[in-house]
Amino acid sequence: MSTTGRVAIVTGAARGIGAATAVRLAREGHAVAVLDLDEGACADTVGKITAVGGTALAVGCDVADAAAVEAAVARVAAALGPPVVLVNNAGVLRDNLLFKMSEDDWDTVMNVHLRGAFLMSRACQKHMVDAGFGRIVNLSSSSALGNRGQVNYSAAKAGLQGFTKTLAKELGKFGVTANAVAPGFIATEMTAQTAARVGMDFEDFQAAAAAQIPVQRVGHPDDIAGAIAYFTGDDAGFVSGQVLYVAGGPLD
Repeated sequence: MSTTGRVAIVTGAARGIGAATAVRLAREGHAVAVLDLDEGACADTVGKITAVGGTALAVGCDVADAAAVEAAVARVAAALGPPVVLVNNAGVLRDNLLFKMSEDDWDTVMNVHLRGAFLMSRACQKHMVDAGFGRIVNLSSSSALGNRGQVNYSAAKAGLQGFTKTLAKELGKFGVTANAVAPGFIATEMTAQTAARVGMDFEDFQAAAAAQIPVQRVGHPDDIAGAIAYFTGDDAGFVSGQVLYVAGGPLD
């Protein structure tokens, strides 16, 4: 058990991978800002952390809104201390084939994933530079390699990999690392939405996915939280600009 006492922000932390990550980082000794679009939706994650003696703060914020991001980060710094760990996990799906995809579908996904990661990283990096220590972890996806019906999501997740590598080059001299975790199939509300979109029962959808994965199971949020926790810790100080696929096996 680490007792770093550092302050972490996890976006999209009301549920799924974000919630699991927030709880895991609290176990590692961090004070955690649980950030999501709806502050009220963060209550469950905050409750899980405080129930075991951790420190957590619910913060409502639209990560695609520059003013809201600056205000949220300032609020975290005032309430918990300077945030030096940032997990850019907030995400949405607007799946469709290219010829059916609207401009709003494209813009919404780009704004939340890419613009959101940019705004959050820009707002937090000043605290990291001042501290001489920082960890930024961006959530990419195996969809970055291309996935039918997800031209917007795939492009955004691929973009986050380039964003990560550039942050690593720009911020490394200040003691800040930047890495990306790219999950494969993870059982969350988002993948349940995908199952519904293609007209499949979610259990059948997971079984079909597991049959294609070398370890013969789908992933769970805690699988991703563990990888993120590694990148945020002291042991990963010489690891930066990397993309770790957490997918149960190699991807073609």
